[in-house]
Amino acid sequence: MVVLNKIYTKTGDGGETALGNGDRVAKHALRVEAYGTVDELNATIGLARLHAERGVDNALSRIQNDLFDLGADLCRPDMSKDGDAGYPVLRMSGDQTARLETEIDGMIAELEPLRSFILPAGSALASHLHLSRTVARRAERLTVELAGSEEVNNAAVTYLNRLSDWLFCAARIANDKGRADVLWVPGANR
Repeated sequence: MVVLNKIYTKTGDGGETALGNGDRVAKHALRVEAYGTVDELNATIGLARLHAERGVDNALSRIQNDLFDLGADLCRPDMSKDGDAGYPVLRMSGDQTARLETEIDGMIAELEPLRSFILPAGSALASHLHLSRTVARRAERLTVELAGSEEVNNAAVTYLNRLSDWLFCAARIANDKGRADVLWVPGANR
């Protein structure tokens, strides 16, 4: 359980922050950028929820909890030392991605195949989901970059990749099951 008695600690005033294992790193470190972007993604999903009806809202709530799991995973480097923590270290699992895949398959079954690229627009919910999708892609890029130089749980990368697909499909569902998607018209303004 997390207990926050004090919000400011002043320990980060010098430009450093603590990782999940207690190591201190610069606030601009790539690992901090990656999990910070996951936090930003979570906030954009919170905005989308303002426009969501119960079923979608419940799914987005599950995703927000997954994103906290993902942040916890990313903020703790060196998976080989997880056993030394003295408590179960939270890591992403393939089951979380499998749930997204099942939900994507259900959404795709309700959509006509795309015949054009679509613009990130439409209903308020769809627009917010598209924004979340782009932040998910940024979080994925940063996490993949981090994995190029440090150990990263591959399930975290896979989850972010699948989440952006989920958000894309959910945005189309929010646009009247794709019927209100805003299609890209190549060269329309030449």
